[in-house]
Amino acid sequence: MKAQLGGDEGKHKFVLKTPKGTRDYSPKQMAIRERVFNAIITCFKRHGAEVIDTPVFELKETLTGKYGEDSKLIYDLKDQGGELLSLRYDLTVPFARYLAMNKITNIKRYHIAKDFDIAGQFDPMIPDAECLKIVHEILSDLQLGDFLIKVNDRRILDGMFAVCGVPDSKFRTICSSVDKLDKMPWEEVRSEMVGEKGLSPEAADHIGEYVQLHGGLDLIERLLQDPKLSQNKLAKEGLGDMKLLFEYLTLFGITGKISFDLSLARGLDYYTGVIFEAVLLQQENDHVEESVSVGSVAGGGRYDGLVGMFDPKGRKVPCVGVSIGIERIFSILEQRVEASEEKIRTTETQVLVASAQKKLLEERLKLISELWDAGIKAEVLYKKNPKLLNQLQYCEDTGIPLVAIVGEQELKDGVVKLRVVATREEVNVRRENLVEEIRMRTSQP
Repeated sequence: MKAQLGGDEGKHKFVLKTPKGTRDYSPKQMAIRERVFNAIITCFKRHGAEVIDTPVFELKETLTGKYGEDSKLIYDLKDQGGELLSLRYDLTVPFARYLAMNKITNIKRYHIAKDFDIAGQFDPMIPDAECLKIVHEILSDLQLGDFLIKVNDRRILDGMFAVCGVPDSKFRTICSSVDKLDKMPWEEVRSEMVGEKGLSPEAADHIGEYVQLHGGLDLIERLLQDPKLSQNKLAKEGLGDMKLLFEYLTLFGITGKISFDLSLARGLDYYTGVIFEAVLLQQENDHVEESVSVGSVAGGGRYDGLVGMFDPKGRKVPCVGVSIGIERIFSILEQRVEASEEKIRTTETQVLVASAQKKLLEERLKLISELWDAGIKAEVLYKKNPKLLNQLQYCEDTGIPLVAIVGEQELKDGVVKLRVVATREEVNVRRENLVEEIRMRTSQP
């Protein structure tokens, strides 16, 4: 659709669209989105989290050097008053800056129904296990289908790179190659490591033997006995903690959905320990018990060094966190609603205040004001004398469950006729009892 600025033909024409990477949300889409947010926030609150917020942009230097190869995805803004700014890329780096700035050493918080973090010096793997439990609860609650939470540890990866002969200077760049294994086959990842990143073919093949392994406690035990990995201090520490983590996850009863996966790398530079990613699985067909991943819907890990980067004295605050991929979850639910033609209500209106005869606008406005003041969600049609049929049709179209009808006789009798839209049943309710009756009929079971 073309739109024109001003009336002159010669003026600049522009296309009405949203900026790249952004979109509008219709009322129907927002209703689905709110459902997702509510499920996530309810879970975060159940786990005792406080809520914080930080600005949508940060000083550019705050974000620089924290994301490895993802740094090129950061949007810079023009300088304002001499300060170079960038749009925040995630909620983790701003959180670390917030902790350092406010000298906070422990907190459990969530941020915009998306991120949950536990900061503080605690015994190993207890907060990490809780983060995985949270992912499990949210994905179960949203009923997105079968899912798997892959878990690894940055120290196991670094130890594996060391024993496979990767030079220290190449750890991060090889890590970001391994991170592509969920999107690319091993052959392509291997050729990127060797061809583009200059790794020896022997080292790449060695890595290949490890990154195809996944399992549970049995695999952890096996790798603790691995002649090469068991000699590496970092890998040994990571495997020891992974064993502890699996013991806690067993107590939480969720190991059936967890896989210790050596190909999981998460390319962000700030991770220091446990890393995890939740993927949705899709059955390939009815006959084969084969599942394929349809993409990541949550991820996170431990980042013990990030707060120290912002602290002038370099004081460290250990942190572990989880980020929920709400955009992907949202588009999955949106597609599902489209496919099922499920009717989505876009308002929460409990009752429409209607009239049965003409000249009752004042009575409708008086009644709706009483309802609003009592906290009832109510609407009225903006017509002086609407037809009753049109008022009832409006409720059908928008999903409003109740109609409070005022008529001359009802006013004389001191009652309101309450109609249930779905069943068309009508009852006379005394005016003073109306609020209570509406609450009772619309309360969630």
